[in-house]
Amino acid sequence: MFGTQKGASVRTVVAAIGFLPVLAACVSTKPSAETPAYHHRFEHAEQWAKEFDDPSRDSWQQPERLIAAMQITPGMIVADIGAGTGYFEPHLSNAVGPTGKVMALDVEPDMVGHLRDRAARERLDNVEPRQVAPDDPGLGPASVDRVLIVDTWHHIANREAYASRLAAALKPGGVVVVVDFRRDAHHGPPPEHRITPDEVERQLRAAGLSTRVVDAGLQEQYVVSGSLR
Repeated sequence: MFGTQKGASVRTVVAAIGFLPVLAACVSTKPSAETPAYHHRFEHAEQWAKEFDDPSRDSWQQPERLIAAMQITPGMIVADIGAGTGYFEPHLSNAVGPTGKVMALDVEPDMVGHLRDRAARERLDNVEPRQVAPDDPGLGPASVDRVLIVDTWHHIANREAYASRLAAALKPGGVVVVVDFRRDAHHGPPPEHRITPDEVERQLRAAGLSTRVVDAGLQEQYVVSGSLR
């Protein structure tokens, strides 16, 4: 009787040990939870422009370096998601040239109105401001060469689904560029809403994109690119 129980116990232990690698594999492949989206309204564009377009931003945002890292060529179509008050629009407009187009997209109607006024005032004729939904950039299939998302990825919910929409909008050779704040940045959202580059890469890869972290020399932010495989 004792011998039978002992043998059964040994077999149970061996079976359990054999099951551990399988269990570990299941746990290791389970996707980690998404960092919660930071829900924040950006009404009253004129007030936000004082912060977003403050000349001192250039020292840490380094727009020229970022645009150079995106490898934009004349004639390209670029979508700037979360364009805000249009900080990047003059840079992007110049990069794509008169034969290209910049789609300045934002969810806030007041921001879009501000973008239209700015484009007209600064004669950015190749900039097209447009209001979009929080969960859909509203881009047609294979319609853009570059997508730029600066300090906005942490505001987006269900990022893997959103990334899939971006991937579908890319032309062959197209690239999504996500720029967001480092954990130790002096600017940006509360710490619990900051996203690591690894998480951004995972979300873009889930959409079928090939990812890498790009060294653009930015002080406060990292840059992750996702391109069609």
